[in-house]
Amino acid sequence: MGSSKKQTSVPVRTKVPSPEEVEKRNTVHINAETVTNVTSTDFPGFYPGEDHAWDIEKFRQSVRVQFHQNDPYEAQFSLIGVDASIANAFRRIMIADIPTLAIEDIFMWNNTSVIQDEVLGHRLGLIPFTGGKEGLHNFLKWYKKGETPCDYNTVELELKVKCENNENAPADSKDPKELYHNAHVYAKDIKFVPKGRQAKYFSGENAIRPTNPDILVAKMRPGQEIDLTMHMHKGVGSDHAKFSPVATASYRLMPTITILEPILGRDAEKFQKCFPEGVIGLEKVTKEEAKKKGSGYEGHEGELKAVVLDAMRDTVSRECLRHDEFKNKVKLGRRRDHFIYLVESTGQWESDAIFLESIAHLKEKAKRFEKMVVNMVQ
Repeated sequence: MGSSKKQTSVPVRTKVPSPEEVEKRNTVHINAETVTNVTSTDFPGFYPGEDHAWDIEKFRQSVRVQFHQNDPYEAQFSLIGVDASIANAFRRIMIADIPTLAIEDIFMWNNTSVIQDEVLGHRLGLIPFTGGKEGLHNFLKWYKKGETPCDYNTVELELKVKCENNENAPADSKDPKELYHNAHVYAKDIKFVPKGRQAKYFSGENAIRPTNPDILVAKMRPGQEIDLTMHMHKGVGSDHAKFSPVATASYRLMPTITILEPILGRDAEKFQKCFPEGVIGLEKVTKEEAKKKGSGYEGHEGELKAVVLDAMRDTVSRECLRHDEFKNKVKLGRRRDHFIYLVESTGQWESDAIFLESIAHLKEKAKRFEKMVVNMVQ
């Protein structure tokens, strides 16, 4: 009879990277003529010989969202602790997947202006509108081609303007706005026509209206007229840009500025001018710093020194790297996992709500993908 050998498991030794190595991996290096350390690993965040097993608690502790500006139409915030693929997924969802209301069908009853029907229709379709959030997001549903337009899937607008002479215009005036009535047609001339239950959700301050009432639609002269009806439907930016809830949604990596050696006196003032306002500050060398051996400030008590105030304001122009007096004294870079977003809303969503909605959309996409994988292996 053969003897059976008992198998023993050998623990796998894993390397633990030093803080310096972690910082190096997480920094894109900005040099005078080149940009280095730009590529990631084949599997982002994973390195050979190291334990990078997924840990939900570790992920919760490392991921942070910090708002720097939060206005209704514009938000700026930092998303920290994620890979570029996740950050870019949020950006693309904000642009293309969050539904909004826009002009889709136009019934042109009369157009004697110099703008062709097709061009006029295109200009009207790109005008952003706003209204009551409850009605826009919850009451209005998707419209399917072939359906009968109803109060819950279609919003009706009308534009009726006619240019006429102004009999009370000054005799010496050459301004068309004074000489004629309705010489310029603006977005504010578009009127909302509520149907059915729409008056409940879109009345008063919540009425459907252009986000910017002063958008110029057309110019006319006496005798010219525009008379049309428009139907608005829900859509997404991946179908047409007019449905995108953002004017722009972009991000940039967090700049890093590391002063390696003291920059003093006039050099400090010159160094400050190499950056946008507020990035570099000037402070006096303290008595303690001047006494500390090896600090580089010995004998410079009271002199001005350059310090980093707010690296986020930097545009990374690399101007400081073009001057010999700063050679080997400063190191520029960008944080690989720190994304600074700028989101400008077109009016139907609050700027911060657009980001929160993109998170919900990504979660829903992940659930659908998981379901498809499960069905595939069954």
